[in-house]
Amino acid sequence: MLTSHLLPRRGFIQMGALGLGGLTLPTLLRAESASGIRSSHKSVILIYLVGGPPHQDMFDLKPNAPQEIAGPWKPIATNVTGIQICEALPRLAKIMDKLVVVRSLVGNQADHDAIQVYNGHNPKKPTPAGGWPQFGSTVAKLQGPVDAAVPPFVSLCYTCTHGPYNEPGPGFLGQAMTPFRAMGKTRDDMVLRGINVERLCDRKALLKRFDEMRRDADTTGAVKAMDVFTEQAFGLLTSSRMAEALDISKEPLRVIERYGTGDPKVFMDANGAPRVPQSLLMARRLIEAGARVVTLNYSKWDWHGGTNAEGRANNSIFLREAEDFPPFDQCVSALVEDLHDRGLDKDCTVIIMGEFGRTPKISAQLGRDHWPQVNCALLAGGGMTTGQVIGSTDRIAGEAASRPVTFGELFATLYHNLGIDPDKALLPDLTGRPQYLVEEGSKPIRELI
Repeated sequence: MLTSHLLPRRGFIQMGALGLGGLTLPTLLRAESASGIRSSHKSVILIYLVGGPPHQDMFDLKPNAPQEIAGPWKPIATNVTGIQICEALPRLAKIMDKLVVVRSLVGNQADHDAIQVYNGHNPKKPTPAGGWPQFGSTVAKLQGPVDAAVPPFVSLCYTCTHGPYNEPGPGFLGQAMTPFRAMGKTRDDMVLRGINVERLCDRKALLKRFDEMRRDADTTGAVKAMDVFTEQAFGLLTSSRMAEALDISKEPLRVIERYGTGDPKVFMDANGAPRVPQSLLMARRLIEAGARVVTLNYSKWDWHGGTNAEGRANNSIFLREAEDFPPFDQCVSALVEDLHDRGLDKDCTVIIMGEFGRTPKISAQLGRDHWPQVNCALLAGGGMTTGQVIGSTDRIAGEAASRPVTFGELFATLYHNLGIDPDKALLPDLTGRPQYLVEEGSKPIRELI
C-alpha cells in the first residue's frame, strides 16, 4: 500500500467505472429543461488546427489577385451581406451571422509550435520562471471547478509525434493545474473493479494519512499536485457525470451524424492529430457537464505541394484542402448551431486557429509555406457581437491592412468572456513575482464586447 501512493495520477483512477447510480447527465439536463432553469457557467472550447491552416483559401480569399496567389477556390456569399468565404465551406457561410472572422491576427510565431495557440504568448519573447501556463490551466487556477465531479480543464487533444504540436503544460502553476486528459488510457481506467463506494472511501482515508506523513518532507510540490489529482480521481469515481459526458453514444444518432465521425487511430500525415469531428461533440457535452475549458486538436493543416511521376508540379495542397474543408465545415457548423439550439451561445466561446498563416504566393515545391506575418481566427458564441469580420489584409493576404489584432487581445477577450478581468488578475510565478495573464496593454477586442 505504501507504494500505491507513489503511483502517477493514472494509478489512482485505475479502480473503476463511473456510474455508481444516481442522476445521469441526460437526466439532469432534462430536469433543468423542464424546470426552465439551466445551471450555467461561462466556458471556452479552444480548437487547434494543427500545422497552420491557409487563411487565404478559407476565410480571406483574394479572387482578383494573380492566379499564383489566388489559387483555385472561389468565394461565395454568406448570410451576412458583404462577407464572403470559401466555396468549400457552404455550411459555415449559411451561419455567418453566428460567427466572427478575424483576418488580421499579427505577432504569430514562425515555427510549428502549438504553444502560442494555447497560452497566447510568443515563445520567442521573455518568459517568467517556470514558463507561461496554458490558458486552461490559468482558468482552472483562478476559477476552480463548477462541479466537484468535473475537472475545470479537460483536454481532448491527441498526442502528436511532433512534440511542439502538443499542449505546453501548466508552466509556473505546477503539475496540479494540468488538464484532465480524457483521450487514451486515462479514460479507459475510469472503472471500479469490484470496489464499492465504502471501500473507496476507506482507501481515500488511508491515502490521506500517508500524505500527512510525507507532507513535511516534500519540497517539490509533488504532494500538493497529488492531492489535486487524488481528489479529482475520487470525485470522478463516485459520479456518473463525467462518464456520461464522454460517452457520445448517448446522443441521438441524427446529432452524431450531423457532426460527422473520423478514425481516432489515424493520425493525419503521421505526425499530426486525427481528423475526428466527434471531438467537437464531446467538447460540447463536457461544457454542459461543467467543464470551464476544453481544448482539442484537429487534423493536420501543414500541406505542401510536390511533383507527379513526370516531375510536374501538382500542388497537392489543394487536393488536401478539398479533402479536409468539407468535414471541417460540417463539424464546426454543427457545434455552433448546437450551442445556439441548446441555449449555450451566450455562455460558451468557441475559438479556432492555427499557429500562423500561409504564404501568398503558391510555389510548386511548397504550395503555401509558413507565414507568420498574418493569421486568421474564427470565433463564435460567448455572448459576443457576431456576424462580422475584424481586420483586413492587403491585396495578396500578406500583411494586415487594417485593425491588426494581437494574441494578447484575443486571449484578453477569452478571459473577459469567462468573467476574468485581464487587467486585474495576477498569478505569481516560481520566484513569487506577480504576472498578468496577457501581454501588457492587451485589452478585449472592442468590436466583440
